[in-house]
Amino acid sequence: MDRTYAELVHYQEKLEAQNSELESMRGFLESVLSSVSDILLVVSRTGTVEQLSDSLAARLQQNAANLRGGQVAGLFRDQAALNAALDSCRTNRAPVTLELELAAKPDPMPYEIIISPRSDERGRVAGYVLAGRSVGELRHAYQALEHSHHELKAMQGQLVRNEKLASLGRLLAGVAHELNNPISFVYANAHALERYATKFETYFDRVADGASRAELIALREDLRLDRELRNLREAIHGARDGAERVRDIVADLRRLSAGGDGEMVSFDLVEVSRVAADWVKRGRAGGVVLQHDGCETLMVTGRAGHIQQVVMNLVQNALDVLDGQPDARLCLRHFTESGFAVLEVSDNGPGIAPDVQAAIFDPFFTTKPVGQGTGLGLSISHKIAEEHGGQLRLCPNQPDGACFRLELPLPQAESTS
Repeated sequence: MDRTYAELVHYQEKLEAQNSELESMRGFLESVLSSVSDILLVVSRTGTVEQLSDSLAARLQQNAANLRGGQVAGLFRDQAALNAALDSCRTNRAPVTLELELAAKPDPMPYEIIISPRSDERGRVAGYVLAGRSVGELRHAYQALEHSHHELKAMQGQLVRNEKLASLGRLLAGVAHELNNPISFVYANAHALERYATKFETYFDRVADGASRAELIALREDLRLDRELRNLREAIHGARDGAERVRDIVADLRRLSAGGDGEMVSFDLVEVSRVAADWVKRGRAGGVVLQHDGCETLMVTGRAGHIQQVVMNLVQNALDVLDGQPDARLCLRHFTESGFAVLEVSDNGPGIAPDVQAAIFDPFFTTKPVGQGTGLGLSISHKIAEEHGGQLRLCPNQPDGACFRLELPLPQAESTS
């Protein structure tokens, strides 16, 4: 009896210890289920809900106790897809991932559900564990980010167009100035030619009427036809010079606009730089001396119109800092170095302060007064150089003034020769 009683007491103590351990485990599981933010479901082999997280009950706006014992398929909208996933998980004994909409109120919520098999002591599938994470909020965040990205791209495009329009305005000022002189010269000579024609018509009318020799000689002296004949030839030469000047200006404009469609072509960097720099200078008043040094021709491959934009930006910036400075000089030097075609644009202005040199290529950074610069010229030029496989940088150790160096890769045959 004593031994039996002792065994019963020992067995009772063992049961109490196991019961305490079970209660502790139950409390642990309940705390986990109540604290997870994602949804969690434990279902039987037949799809009956055995346990669920508080977050799922809150999303469904129902009591967790009322959901236990129900069918898991009723919690989601696409029941056929869920049942097929449960069958696949049971057959393959491997997790299955799919996207389902939780039948929440007022609107369904999309979730990424991972279904994992739950095995019994014999290794058979006894049920499933479903864990889900909401993808709706993530999608909303992606949509908001994409919308902001499109707005940013549109704003950047508008700013780039504004910068190009500013350059176009400066170019048109130069065109108007250059065309005004030869056109005015042609216009003045046309008036002179009209006056000369009237005098010669008067003389030849008298010839046709049969005037005497003496009368014609007197009329010729009165109309000063000998002098007007010499002036007529000079007026013709002057009109021709003006017309040729207009023709040259138009030819320069055509070269300036060549390659503006963005196609990769072979072009002469020296010619592109000369035309672009000359036109920017034409639009500015002042006695800046523009000098071209180095190679007479330098062929590269790229978008000629884009490189023209880079040169115009560099020259325009240099002319801005040289405005009003006596003995102002601007030099464009072309040469080759280590497989690159190099253009250096240097001036004898005040230079760039060391404390701003690191920021000069940053978008919207400018040292110009408000309303006189967008701060995008150098940033766009830097990007264009990189798109061509080269770079745009500030020349180091410049003794005076500022110097920008544009490097573009030479064609393969030249760079290896």
